[in-house]
Amino acid sequence: MRPSTRDVFIAPTDTTATTKTQAEVRDLIGKKGFVNEDDVHNFTYLKAVIKETFRLQAIAPLLVPRETFRKCSIGGYEVPTKTLVNVNAWAIGRDPEAWENPEEFYPERFIGSSIDFKGLNFRLIPFGAGIRVCPGMHMGVAAVELALTNLLYKFDWEMLPEMNKEGIDFDVVPGLTTHTKK
Repeated sequence: MRPSTRDVFIAPTDTTATTKTQAEVRDLIGKKGFVNEDDVHNFTYLKAVIKETFRLQAIAPLLVPRETFRKCSIGGYEVPTKTLVNVNAWAIGRDPEAWENPEEFYPERFIGSSIDFKGLNFRLIPFGAGIRVCPGMHMGVAAVELALTNLLYKFDWEMLPEMNKEGIDFDVVPGLTTHTKK
C-alpha cells in the first residue's frame, strides 16, 4: 500500500479519527447501501482526515521544479535568473512555523479552516500550485474520497490483536514520490 493511502487507515489507529470518520459516513448515508459522488460533499470530517493525510504524506514530496524568470529573494537567499527551484511539500507539511504539533495526526486542525489543497494556501500544497498544479488533482481527490467513504461505510477497520502501531514501519525513502524502505 502506498504510504499516503496507508496513512489514511493506519495513522488514526491510536486516535478516534477512524471511528469519527466512519460514524460520519454511516450517519449521513444511513441504510442506502453505498456512497455516491453526490454524498461526498457532506463529509466534513472525512475531508479533514484526507487533508491531514496529504499534509503528513505528500503524494510527491518534491514538487515539479520551477525556474526563476528573474532574480529574486527566497527566504533571505538571493536566487539568480534561470535557477531551478524545488519546492519541498513534505517539509512544508511538517513545518513547526506553519503547523502546531506538525508531527501529530490531528484532522481537527482543518475543521472550520479555509485551508485546502488546491494551491491557494501555501501551507498545504500536495498537488502543487499555479499553472503547474497537478492536472489530475480533482479526479484523484474524488477517487480517494469515494473509495474511502465506501470502505468506511462497508467495513470496520482495526489492527490485528497481535499488531501495534510501533510495529509498523513508517519510514519512507524520499524522492519524487515516497515509498517504504522495505
